[in-house]
Amino acid sequence: MSAVPQSSPAPASGWSNAAYGMLGAPLAMAALPLFVQIPAYYASHVGLALAPLGWVLFAARLLDMLQDPLFGHLLDRSAQRQKRWMAAAGVVLAAAFICLWKPPSSPQAAMVWLVAMLVLAYGAHSMLSIAYLSLGSRLPEQGLRAVPWREGAGLAGVILASVVPVGILAADPALIDQRITWYCLFFGAVLALSLLLLLRQPAPPMMAQGERWGASLRALWANRAFRSLLPPYLLNALSAAIPATLALFFIEDQLQERALAGGFLAAYFGAAALGLPLWSALARRVGTIACWRQAMLLSIAGFVGAVLLGPGDRWAFLLVCLATGAALGADLLLPPVLLARVVTQRASVGAAFGILTMLGKLALALAGIALPLLSALDYQPGQGPSSSLPLVYAALPCVLKLAAFVALGRYGRQHAA
Repeated sequence: MSAVPQSSPAPASGWSNAAYGMLGAPLAMAALPLFVQIPAYYASHVGLALAPLGWVLFAARLLDMLQDPLFGHLLDRSAQRQKRWMAAAGVVLAAAFICLWKPPSSPQAAMVWLVAMLVLAYGAHSMLSIAYLSLGSRLPEQGLRAVPWREGAGLAGVILASVVPVGILAADPALIDQRITWYCLFFGAVLALSLLLLLRQPAPPMMAQGERWGASLRALWANRAFRSLLPPYLLNALSAAIPATLALFFIEDQLQERALAGGFLAAYFGAAALGLPLWSALARRVGTIACWRQAMLLSIAGFVGAVLLGPGDRWAFLLVCLATGAALGADLLLPPVLLARVVTQRASVGAAFGILTMLGKLALALAGIALPLLSALDYQPGQGPSSSLPLVYAALPCVLKLAAFVALGRYGRQHAA
């Protein structure tokens, strides 16, 4: 049963918009280490073997993908307690995030610790993110001004998480533990403050419940255009997830530029943010599909260049980061636009975006298998340049991106958009 508001929602103030948007920063600060920095930290600093580490990441990310629909269903069925779920998820996320950076000294115990903390961190982050986006979808129309606050805060969080943890790990080993502690406490404080500001705001009115989950899925499966969009999206997401998982390994071993890792990541995400308005303008001129395919070609060009890099090629790799980062902006912007065009059943839009999110997480899970693959190719972290690392980090994503390019072209010929 949907709740009926007693009066029309008042226009959102600038303060309430900011209070909503600020949570985007700590969510982004947690997401980047969970998916990019933690694997390299446990391989290089804790000493876990590469192959089992990769399978742990695969299993944890697969669980993260599968639990999202359950969390969404739980939040739908207990919407009046959504703020309590958010507060609880925030506490678990802060604790698990801190514990991930404080593993036991024994590699065997550290592996068990990593599994437990990843399950808690992924689960809490997913619960908090789903509830956050659900709350945002119920803001009054004037509250749409809060979305730029959310995206801006998220960008700030990504850049901060790109620079600070990597800088700490590249500094004096004797200072790493103390500085990581201060960074984790800072993250916990930002998360607590953001949640406090958000949860003190009046809850937006509840929306009427749409179709049951099963009916929405059946309607989506009957939509041929929607089904045809999924393969290029998954291939493209996987082509981005593999280099994201291996980025720090490539920077530290292949380029021998550990101290510059934070700057490279910041350039990558900064280029993605700056590219958003440019891709939006290009899509209006040439069409969404043509624009996305051009971005794929830009990404392929960047990764082809990365295959040839070795120690000291810092400026060339900076160009790779800028090119592939700019292409990432199109990957973030254009798939939701295509999805909204092909899914015309209003009651199925939420389920459609849920499936898209699940495919993105499936790509991250599959990317974890890149670590056992590298291990089978005799790559060992911390041993310097390797002939296999550029192949898996850059050449394999090129092949996947090219397959996505072809699949998207076939989609465009069958379903003009």
